[in-house]
Amino acid sequence: MKENQGTTGLVLNEPLLWEKGGRGREGFSMPEQDVDRAALPEGLTHEGPDLPDLSELDVVRHYTRLSQWNFGVDTGMYPLGSCTMKYNPKINEDLAQLRGFAGAHPMSPPEQCQGALRLMAELERYLAAITGLDAVSLQPAAGAQGELTGMLMIHAYHQDRGSQRTKIIVPDTAHGTNPASAALCGLRPVPVAVGGEGILSTADVARVMDGDTAGIMVTNPNTLGLFEENIHEIARIVHDRGGLVYGDGANMNAVMGVVDAGKMGVDVLHLNLHKTFSTPHGGGGPGSGPVCVTRELEPFLPVPRIVESGGRLVLSEDHPKSVGRLHCFTGNFGVMLKAYAYIRTMGAEGLGLASRLAVLNANYVKERLKGTFDLPYDRPCMHECVFSDKRQKDYKITTLDMAKRLMDYGFHPPTVYFPLVVNGSIMVEPTETESIEEIDRFIEAMESIAEEAAENPDLLRTAPSRTRLRRLDETAAARRPCLRD
Repeated sequence: MKENQGTTGLVLNEPLLWEKGGRGREGFSMPEQDVDRAALPEGLTHEGPDLPDLSELDVVRHYTRLSQWNFGVDTGMYPLGSCTMKYNPKINEDLAQLRGFAGAHPMSPPEQCQGALRLMAELERYLAAITGLDAVSLQPAAGAQGELTGMLMIHAYHQDRGSQRTKIIVPDTAHGTNPASAALCGLRPVPVAVGGEGILSTADVARVMDGDTAGIMVTNPNTLGLFEENIHEIARIVHDRGGLVYGDGANMNAVMGVVDAGKMGVDVLHLNLHKTFSTPHGGGGPGSGPVCVTRELEPFLPVPRIVESGGRLVLSEDHPKSVGRLHCFTGNFGVMLKAYAYIRTMGAEGLGLASRLAVLNANYVKERLKGTFDLPYDRPCMHECVFSDKRQKDYKITTLDMAKRLMDYGFHPPTVYFPLVVNGSIMVEPTETESIEEIDRFIEAMESIAEEAAENPDLLRTAPSRTRLRRLDETAAARRPCLRD
């Protein structure tokens, strides 16, 4: 490649704060005590925890040095497939910190938080319009909890109709948490393999869909980055036999503004606001996984629900068929606010354009690299594409070796070894926010790594070589982790 972004530099090691403190150092002055010292109950003392004594300079340098170890989407391209690690506009962060929203107490009475309730009610309407469904709950805290909510509602729907169904169809291209979410609701996952085109066949679904099956969980686009073209017919098969269709909407960023989930036959769909709608993803959260449902499933949505009463918005618990509360209060409000700002800023046209650009970028990567890496499914993809290490295995180079070497080129590695239906998979999602120049640099880096695999494989087996830490013994780390109190 023309220029390698990866380089070495002065990145300093840094000890724990407890190891660098010195007795008597101070970073600030405590105000004089203006109240009398009070007696404590027996067994308690006024002695605080054994914290290190540090100067302001000690603390500033400590956290600055730690920040230089990080790589994030603000640093460079983060092509993790199935995760949508795109750039998040900072204006959304600013809006989420507005005092009236950030300072609102979650237990405030409705008459004191009409603005927050109005924002949430509008966000519900926007998400319903985007998905083509009828009603929304913002309560689930992340995608997996959104899945669980969807499964709870499907279970409650069948129970309400006097039907005790025990199975759920889960394709092998579904997200990994789908079977667990179903099992938590007492539903046994029935696996279905995709066909040679990488998508579900109607015949395979019809073969396993029976009167004991509650429905199907479909990730669309699936984890191969392919659109389930037979979804309308699959939904008809499931509905004709009394089942429901759960849509995993984690990949909605490929199709928002383009497809209508309701018209496809989806009954309940979860969304990841921290993926599709540009709220920060990773770093421990928080996330947000709203569920969108048809009118038929609306009675089963979690409570409390936002309803209008006497000209004001209130939180209502009066929904006897509800699956109950999934999260304290009403969910992670700050994340909702960022998503609301993103939707209002982009508008309907902008959201559709974002999806089209995500698909364009992924197909560009696929076409540029399919002559270098094995492409198991050579067909138009959606927001992500999946390669494998099949060609590099001739040189005894694996996907992991190439991912480690990519770090030397200044890129975060893509998702590796997922989805499981492709051996040695390399899953790339460039998202819509990366420029053509950055994507070209990534492609050139991948091409250079493929050349190295053939000409100097030992270079890859010992990579990375330019990072602060070199290759770690992952087996030892898993079997004998070094844990510190």
